[in-house]
Amino acid sequence: MKRFLIITQVFPPDPAAVGQYLDEAAQALVKKGNAVEVLTAIRGYDNPAEVFKAKEARDGIHIRRLKFSSLGKANLAIRILAQLSFLSQCIFHGLFNRKLTDLLVSTSPPMAAICAVIIGFFRPRLKVHYWVMDINPDQAVAMGKFSKGHPLVLAMDWLNRRILKRADTIVALDRFMKARLEAKLRDSEKDLRAPIHDIPPWPMDDHLDHVAHADNPFRKAQGWENKFVVMYSGNHSIVHPLDTILDAAEKLADDPRFVFAFIGGGKGKAVVDARVDDWVRKYESKKVRKSDNEFTPQADKGRSKQPSHIQTFPPSTSRPSVVSLPYQPLDQIRYSLSAADLHIVSLGENMSGIVHPCKIYGALSIGRPVLALGPPESYLNDIVATASFGGSIEHGDIDAAVHTLKRTADQNEGERAAMQARAHAAVQKNFSRSKLIADFLQSVSA
Repeated sequence: MKRFLIITQVFPPDPAAVGQYLDEAAQALVKKGNAVEVLTAIRGYDNPAEVFKAKEARDGIHIRRLKFSSLGKANLAIRILAQLSFLSQCIFHGLFNRKLTDLLVSTSPPMAAICAVIIGFFRPRLKVHYWVMDINPDQAVAMGKFSKGHPLVLAMDWLNRRILKRADTIVALDRFMKARLEAKLRDSEKDLRAPIHDIPPWPMDDHLDHVAHADNPFRKAQGWENKFVVMYSGNHSIVHPLDTILDAAEKLADDPRFVFAFIGGGKGKAVVDARVDDWVRKYESKKVRKSDNEFTPQADKGRSKQPSHIQTFPPSTSRPSVVSLPYQPLDQIRYSLSAADLHIVSLGENMSGIVHPCKIYGALSIGRPVLALGPPESYLNDIVATASFGGSIEHGDIDAAVHTLKRTADQNEGERAAMQARAHAAVQKNFSRSKLIADFLQSVSA
């Protein structure tokens, strides 16, 4: 029997997607007869005020949550301090757990690979499995936080090469990410222990199901009957901007069919909420009010009309119909996702191969069309181009966004049903949960 140690800063009940995928991987490993222990943070990643159980046994997984390992996202220094504290504890545990046979690390926190490098160096017989969910320092450089020549960037690139050389299994999420990892290796380092596997993340089928609008309590509670709901659900990352959709929402303010729903959290959610607040102030100020100096002809009789000094505004007082909601409980996610008529999946302009938003799989799994927002060369366009179940636009192309949204909203029930069927078929053929989990298990068992 193999004994796996999984190191991840986030793990359920924390809602971060990385933790949910590692949880499902851990459950699959247990079902295959392996022993699994997880080291994770005792506090929530987005909300460090939320404290979880220090020790827990669930689904055959032994979970240990470490103190001083998540201090929130107030600034980069605090995040690095928390990561170093977390990683130090994990390294100590991994070095002295003598029964350990396999180590699985991901990229949460970004420096988790250092655990595998140090533990693997002192324990050469240990199997090391590296599941790459995103790539740093590439993300930090693309965001403009560091230059390519910054010492931290050079150190992280060195660490990336070390873990790629040491790992017995490397799993990337798409072909662009795989190519970026391969490009990090110098010619003298191309000889890896194992090839890089290209395995996309799977839909969370245990929590997903198609719920018809007429039977959806979440949609009814929001008052979305007879509305066309455009939804972005999950982590709102600043590296995947939603400005194009927000601008399109403003242009569609006079179309009463549309509701734009933003569900979840993250730093990018503040951008959405700020735009909504601006709209409220802007459009509320445009309400047409009759001043005491403005009269109808009937009210004018017997009085001399005085010049008005009150500023008037255009007669339109409409504003975008936008709803901002927090993360929904995992056992309710089928209702919130199914409440949408169209899902938005955004990938930052220069983020192809660096990150892999997995929202698209959940949307397709429940048979909802997808509007991909991002660069033409990306895994999103790889998927959308294979079948007609949505559309693809680039950041900043507001007219294309408006056109696509209107075109999709104009579809009749038969056309929508056909699109839903194509989306569901694409998942069953290429992204089924059972197939992808089997592929992942085979990669870490080789």
